[in-house]
Amino acid sequence: MATKHEILSEIDTNFPEYLTFLQTFIRAASPSPPGDTTEAASIVFDFLSSHGISAETIAPQPHMPNIVTDFDGGDRSGPRVVLNGHIDTYPVGNPDEWKHGGPYSGYNDGLQIHGRGGVDMKAGTAASTIAYILLKKRAQKLKGSVALTVASDEETGGKWGTRYLLEQGGKASPWRGDCVINGEPGGLQSIRFGEKGTLRLTFTIRTKGANGAYTQLSRGANIIAAQLIQRLLEIESMTPHLSEELRKHFDSSEVRLVANEIMGPGTAEILLAPTINIGTIRGGFKVNVIPEECVFEADVRLPIGLLAEEVMDHVYSILKDFPEASVSKQEAPSNPANYCSIDHPFAKHIADTTEHITGRRPVQLAGLGGTDCKFYRYLGIPAYVIGPSPRSMGASGEAVDIAEFKALIKIHTLAIWDYLGSNA
Repeated sequence: MATKHEILSEIDTNFPEYLTFLQTFIRAASPSPPGDTTEAASIVFDFLSSHGISAETIAPQPHMPNIVTDFDGGDRSGPRVVLNGHIDTYPVGNPDEWKHGGPYSGYNDGLQIHGRGGVDMKAGTAASTIAYILLKKRAQKLKGSVALTVASDEETGGKWGTRYLLEQGGKASPWRGDCVINGEPGGLQSIRFGEKGTLRLTFTIRTKGANGAYTQLSRGANIIAAQLIQRLLEIESMTPHLSEELRKHFDSSEVRLVANEIMGPGTAEILLAPTINIGTIRGGFKVNVIPEECVFEADVRLPIGLLAEEVMDHVYSILKDFPEASVSKQEAPSNPANYCSIDHPFAKHIADTTEHITGRRPVQLAGLGGTDCKFYRYLGIPAYVIGPSPRSMGASGEAVDIAEFKALIKIHTLAIWDYLGSNA
């Protein structure tokens, strides 16, 4: 226990330095799009270097570098744990709506650090980076190995980030590992063992145009689009195919309460249900002209147990009633739902550690949004998310709780410390 106590004491002692690192990281703007993370990546690289750690930059796109590094424990026969996080953030819609010096201030008000990306997910990435440093100092007491992958391009699909790292070298890629911990926002009350998938669709309606007074000649593309959108809501009634064990887990009162607590009332109901959102709509150029074409995009979120092919079959059946409409699938942002075991030993260590640090045992949940963990799970690698509260992510005034950031450093460090069989 002496060494575990030593780790916690070191985090407490050095926390002002860690907080400065997070503030500097937030101040290095990295909105995606455009996805330029060079400045923010250099902050991580330099922080590692300042602690005597050599890291490698892998940049298939020069403006989207990925920072990677790894080490072996004193006994190399154990599992390999990967700490994974991303650098890029949501863009900023209206900088004037931000207080405390703008969207990239890194302002410390005593309780929170303000700035775009603090929640999603620079606090989590910083915590993983610090955990890696703390563990490497004690490498000889660990059984197995640890890798750190700080990736770009998460917000726009991961092609040049985590996905690239995992695909290069195939099964021999050193960045795959045996299990993964990730600090995406999810709340310290939960461990995310899976997440909904995404099916992104583009619908195009083409009709005969006319003067707005001659509706007997054509209902117009926009009217037909509105009717089609109403029918597409049928997707939300589709039922996923789940094992009885998973269904009972999601239906438990504890899981439902925590899901609603973290992500808001009604969350428990949509964890197992598909949802559809209609985004960009383009159609018409003048109010008194019947438009010939309307194009709109639909974002369908697929719960665990529901395949995109099933949804597409339903969409095609609806389109039989809309001969003017066609649909195409956006391949890059479309990914299946994914999950891993809720009983993996590493997940138990994360839960035990979190309970020790926060006094509350987290429950296993699935996320509503996507993370880079999906790429590991697609390869059969268990990947778990535990990070700060998601309540302000992506919003004007995004801010991460300082106490949660500190707890997160401790959780990421000690969960791996215990899992890799320390002697302390």
